[in-house]
Amino acid sequence: MAITYMTKEGYKKKMEEIAYLETVKRPEISRAIAEARDKGDLSENAEYDAAKEAQGMLEMKISQLKDMVANSRILDESKLNTETVQVLNKVKIKNLANGMAVEYTIVADSEANLKEKKIAASTPIAKGLLGHKVGDVVEIKVPSGLMKFEVVEISF
Repeated sequence: MAITYMTKEGYKKKMEEIAYLETVKRPEISRAIAEARDKGDLSENAEYDAAKEAQGMLEMKISQLKDMVANSRILDESKLNTETVQVLNKVKIKNLANGMAVEYTIVADSEANLKEKKIAASTPIAKGLLGHKVGDVVEIKVPSGLMKFEVVEISF
């Protein structure tokens, strides 16, 4: 399993999600299985099959989340700087082909959310920007081809 980088906040959210799944969802599914079982013949009971499948999916999700948390590293936000692009930095870049500027925060994969302009550190754009300084022109291979970006600003 790969190491997952998280902020303290991201780690806390994953732990809360695990607790919710174990204390709320697991008992709900157990009740659904019991109710379906009480209805009689299990060989032709679609409710029972669906509840058992939901239970399997839930247990798999809990297991995946626990693995992710067990293999996570908490990012120390006090060690961040803006000398070069790094995870948790907000980066303003200009697309040299069309002059458009965009700003992204590079985050751990588990915290990526494009609506909030948070891109995963594992994406081609983030990988291409990491380690670069303001003023650097970076060529990044994306699915649509090669793009050139200028690093305009690095902040928190």
